[in-house]
Amino acid sequence: MWPPPRETLERPVYHSLAQSLMRAIDAGIVTPGTKLPPQRRLAFDLGVSVQTIGRAYEELTRLGVISGQVGRGSFVLAKPTDATMPWQRPRQGEDVVDCSMLLPVTGQIQTDHMSRVLREMARGLPQEVLFSFRPRQALRDHCDQARIWLSGCGLDLDGPERIVPTNGNTSAMLCALMTVANPGDTIVAENMGHHTLPPLTSSLGLKLQGLELDDQGILPDAFDRACRTGSVKALFVMPAGLGPTAHLMGSERRQALVQLARKHDVWIVENDAWGPLQENRLPPIATLAPERTFYFTGLSKCVLPGLRIAWLVTPGSHVHAARTRHLVTSWVATPLMAEIASRWIADGTAQELLLWQRAQLDRRRMLVTRLLQDQTHRLSAAGMHVWLPLPDPWQEDRFVTAARGAGVAVAGGARFAVEGGTHRAGVRICLGGPSEARLETAIKSLVHLVNADPASVLPDN
Repeated sequence: MWPPPRETLERPVYHSLAQSLMRAIDAGIVTPGTKLPPQRRLAFDLGVSVQTIGRAYEELTRLGVISGQVGRGSFVLAKPTDATMPWQRPRQGEDVVDCSMLLPVTGQIQTDHMSRVLREMARGLPQEVLFSFRPRQALRDHCDQARIWLSGCGLDLDGPERIVPTNGNTSAMLCALMTVANPGDTIVAENMGHHTLPPLTSSLGLKLQGLELDDQGILPDAFDRACRTGSVKALFVMPAGLGPTAHLMGSERRQALVQLARKHDVWIVENDAWGPLQENRLPPIATLAPERTFYFTGLSKCVLPGLRIAWLVTPGSHVHAARTRHLVTSWVATPLMAEIASRWIADGTAQELLLWQRAQLDRRRMLVTRLLQDQTHRLSAAGMHVWLPLPDPWQEDRFVTAARGAGVAVAGGARFAVEGGTHRAGVRICLGGPSEARLETAIKSLVHLVNADPASVLPDN
């Protein structure tokens, strides 16, 4: 029920009240378009201050769950699955260091290269890029260039036939899942994994089961047990440290999971979104089991956020099926994006920007390692984010709220958890978005906060 009984609200009350509304929306008790009680009346009914209700409504507005209209009241806009994504939305004019969204470092070098390639393209484009409605014809030459980039990821292909260009990694993930599974099938994945996987599998009518992790990711015993006790169609895995807890999977672990996938005849979907960003990386799982692995990677995480191009590499037996799924969902990857990517791979620009990105993240990695030297933490292999476990008595939601109050946006671990799974409280801190100076300020604030007493930081209301 909502509003909830006063005795069910925890401290801080405003945050607990906001969370209770989001749960009520998710359960279908409160539907989009519902008008919320006036703040004064709700404060009276619950026996709390008007300021407490105001803070709860403000929190819900910030998350995009409700909208206030002068003279009409506040109305529910969205389900909490839309509002509980890892990133936060700083309000206009709000001075917040945003470490909640996983972004690469950006700078003038990328702007300069994009301006140059756009000028070159203005002087002439292949006819297929402009006029073709046929995906394979429009992107034929692009797939040859994609093979070059994929070889830098450790994936050497005999030809371009198994490559399906897509509009970014999310599009590739959708295509892969639609190809390997049908409604009602079970997908298993890390119980702390990709934040879009739960809503995506839900929308496709798939069942998602989280598997236990250790320092290298999915435990083989957990995978084996899930396959023996139920019908598992595919394993979704991020072995290169892309997950929020930054677990990097070793060679023996990869081999063990592949052996189990073969034993139980399970497909593998391998998310390698940032590709060759990590130096001296292990070969992808797709090289160990090409006959059952759907592998995807792209350029937005390692070259430029706005370059929305990725490639799904399919097993030879499912090339036609994957192309068909992509055809009915996206038809074709945007030819102009593919043309920019092709030119940059061919002339070395993509490699130059990759090396620049590595250098920038190395600097930030050293900075964060120094600032967090007294804190338990785990840096991702590519240096794009860090996982910070929270000591008792900190709770995730309270820490995220306190960090926002201190001017830093971080992502709570619960945003990545598969429903029904458990995890140690912690936050993901992304290193690529803010400037280096603002990142240093943010990390110092978080170190101070994690060592503080929650009761002294957050009010009871």
